Amino acid sequence: MTDVRNNDRALPSRRAALKAGLTMGLAGLLLPTFTACTPEDRPRTLTVAGGEPGGFYLEFATLLADLLRRQGVAGNAVPLTTAGSLENMDRLLTGEATFAIALADAAAQQASAQEPSAGAGRIVALGKVYENYVHCIVRKNSGIRTFSDLAGKTAAIGDVGSGTSLTAHRLIAASGLSTANATAAGQSLKEVNLGLNQGLAALRDGSVDALFWSGGVPTAAITAANKDVGLGFIDLSALIPATRTHYGAFYDRVLIPANGYEGTPAVWTVGVANLLLCRSDLAEPIVTRTVELLVGNAQELIPRSSMGVQFLSPETLINTAGVPLHPAAAAAYRTLHG
Repeated sequence: MTDVRNNDRALPSRRAALKAGLTMGLAGLLLPTFTACTPEDRPRTLTVAGGEPGGFYLEFATLLADLLRRQGVAGNAVPLTTAGSLENMDRLLTGEATFAIALADAAAQQASAQEPSAGAGRIVALGKVYENYVHCIVRKNSGIRTFSDLAGKTAAIGDVGSGTSLTAHRLIAASGLSTANATAAGQSLKEVNLGLNQGLAALRDGSVDALFWSGGVPTAAITAANKDVGLGFIDLSALIPATRTHYGAFYDRVLIPANGYEGTPAVWTVGVANLLLCRSDLAEPIVTRTVELLVGNAQELIPRSSMGVQFLSPETLINTAGVPLHPAAAAAYRTLHG
């Protein structure tokens, strides 16, 4: 569930991209002394809505929660295990989560649906934090080599409440293989709602032919399944123009590099940016301090195994795909970047 740019180049490693981004974004920039939260500003607990075990959302949420706690932004901070983007935004709206990670297409859909009367409870962004890679995963011995080979097959598209389920459904609809759009009987791609771990189990036992997943590269659970079963990845990049035409410019062409998963060749796919969200009524000192940590402590927010593009520098964090920044976040970026 996401929107972004038009990227026809191979992506550097996550750490290389981060170092380059920080060098350019912070070159010549003297960061001001980080804002301290006073006892009155510091809440007892902050919560970060993440995702499924074995996926990047939960890894990022865990790292962010740990950083918020260690830096004294709150007395305690904890990650929440969830189904993904849609559930995360629901938890923000109900007050169960302080921060939420969500795909940009899902966040933009939520933002456009918000009533002006939502006022202080509106969902806003703190920044664009990293690139998601849409994986279309099959068993290596399945004989499925192209997206069109999935006609008449069954695919797990993500759990109910996940951003993956929105993005995958849009890609399938744009391809003409959705149940509503298939041109011939028996040529549609049947969609079932299974999350990452259930979907990998179904792929192992053959009850689904493909699994969609949107996350970082490599995703730990997929790495483990590839060693056990042997997996292949389908090129989705040809679906980008139609998907952008129907749903907006959230979808980029990105590369899962060779050996991103052991023994697999490079494959082009769809990228969707990931946003860190909060509610518009979140206290300004907490927002300001969190933005300062996103920029100044960026290297602490990257899982060691991850590759791909990281957006943790001031000039890229602010590109939030039409989702408005929290006013305190916008002010913090102006201070940091001028």
